Amino acid sequence: MRVIATAGHVDHGKSTLVRTLTGTDPDRWAEEHQRGLTIDLGFVWTTLPSGEDVAFVDVPGHQRFIANTLAGIGPVPAVMLIVSADEGWRRQTQEHFEAIRALGVRHLLVAVTRSDLTDPEPVIADVRKRLAANGFDDVDIIPVSAITGSRLDELRVGLDRLIDALPEPDVHGRLRMWIDRVFSIRGAGTVVTGTLGSGTLRVGDAVSVAGRQVTVRGIQSLEQARDQVACVARVAVNLRGIETTEIERGDLLLGAGEWHRTHVVDVRLDGVADSRLPGELMAHVGTTAFQVRVRPVGGDAVRLQWYCDLPLLVGDRLVLRDPGRQQVLGGAVVLDLDPPAFTRRGAARRRAEELADHSATVDAVREVARRGYMRAAELQALGGEPSDAVRQVGEWLVDPGQWSAWAVELVTTIDSYAAAHPLRPQVPTGVVADAISLPATELVRPLAAEAGLVVEAGEVSRPGMSADLGGAEAGIAEIERRLADAPFAAPDRADLSALDLGPKQLAAAVRLGRLIDLGDQILLSPKAPALAMRALAALRQPFTTSQARQALGTTRRVVIPLLEHLDAKGWTRRIDAGHREVVR
Repeated sequence: MRVIATAGHVDHGKSTLVRTLTGTDPDRWAEEHQRGLTIDLGFVWTTLPSGEDVAFVDVPGHQRFIANTLAGIGPVPAVMLIVSADEGWRRQTQEHFEAIRALGVRHLLVAVTRSDLTDPEPVIADVRKRLAANGFDDVDIIPVSAITGSRLDELRVGLDRLIDALPEPDVHGRLRMWIDRVFSIRGAGTVVTGTLGSGTLRVGDAVSVAGRQVTVRGIQSLEQARDQVACVARVAVNLRGIETTEIERGDLLLGAGEWHRTHVVDVRLDGVADSRLPGELMAHVGTTAFQVRVRPVGGDAVRLQWYCDLPLLVGDRLVLRDPGRQQVLGGAVVLDLDPPAFTRRGAARRRAEELADHSATVDAVREVARRGYMRAAELQALGGEPSDAVRQVGEWLVDPGQWSAWAVELVTTIDSYAAAHPLRPQVPTGVVADAISLPATELVRPLAAEAGLVVEAGEVSRPGMSADLGGAEAGIAEIERRLADAPFAAPDRADLSALDLGPKQLAAAVRLGRLIDLGDQILLSPKAPALAMRALAALRQPFTTSQARQALGTTRRVVIPLLEHLDAKGWTRRIDAGHREVVR
């Protein structure tokens, strides 16, 4: 199916022409029939000579209902502009044409109605001149009469040509549909309608509507129940798990997956005659409208900010409208969904320079480079895909410059830690990740490998710092023998030097679990903490540091770091500056 919106001045015969083409009246409301004009959106369909089904979104022509008009044109790729032969191009024709240009619709057909009342050629010539002046060349302009049926067959062929020129729909893209109607059907529940612009919708799909996760209970298109519908199509969707009071026109039906929701975007103005815009405007996108604050950035770049989060995409087109004068000022193309804050003088000017060569697509290299790193899911939520020019490690995308900087910081951190902790130069990966501000510990191993470092048992070190005692075995064994006799008599530096035990050998012994390091080369047996707890538990609680020292038969040099070690394990608890107790 293809979807086409109508547009044109009030009372130029849009609804009458659509009714003649389809056999169905697009005006759904009694008030519309009473007043003889379209107030809200109407939806009907027909089959063209080629066999292609085409649905029409009939929009209001009166200026007071311009917001409804924009809601109808916004989600569709093609427009049939209606101009009557007896009145020609009028004010609202111009307004609708400006909306068409602002929305970036390039696929256009003009039907000159009421050609049975007067010679349509002067109007055709005027319309052709106006279109050409705005870059619309070779547009079909077909004079017709909905009353006599004159040249309606030619119009149908012209509609076939129009839809043949449309780009192929993105049936495999992410599902997004702007909702234009919400109602309830007895026995079925909540139903929403809209123009499905991308993706494929299936019965049973889990979708998001108005921030709620709901299920597609049923789908109708062209008044037929469907198991699935691919874009572009007019669809009615029966939803399970949400009430009509929770949804309104302008809400979105979104498919599974992450979407970046934003309340501030950088845009490029398109078709705006005067870039000196008011500070506040109405913006229209899809079927929704909202008030925006406008901040000029530089050139044709503008920052727009509003008060709710919307799942927009780079390349989306907005219409900017002055609500006071009910005037469409022009369009804007979304360039950045997550723009950087202006925190320094000159930031806006630099931002304008950056946006000058921005295309209306998501550049993975640029997005990752600006942040240094980001999750692949975050990039996909923005509408981008990973690039070979960006390093990917698991779920993370990292800019090459950031990766190199991390590698340098990693080596510096390991060397600094080894100098400060000669007995244990191996650094836990979690400590490394925190020290160099990595977003995830999983990045440590590939980063260390590239930096020429070793990761073993969750610790990072330089090569050669492995747990190999070599010729130090005899010295370590002697320390173990002494500690077996006196568990809390930690060897001093002179003892270690006499046994030819340096930082490298002691670090290896600690790594092998032969000794524990309480810091500052205070070494004990791994059994020492448990043995200490037996003695401390026998003391009257709470106890002082002096009482603990006497019970263990050791010195303050050993007892203080040992008690701190027990505190860290949660076996003892410090009550005040002079007292501790055993944790029962």
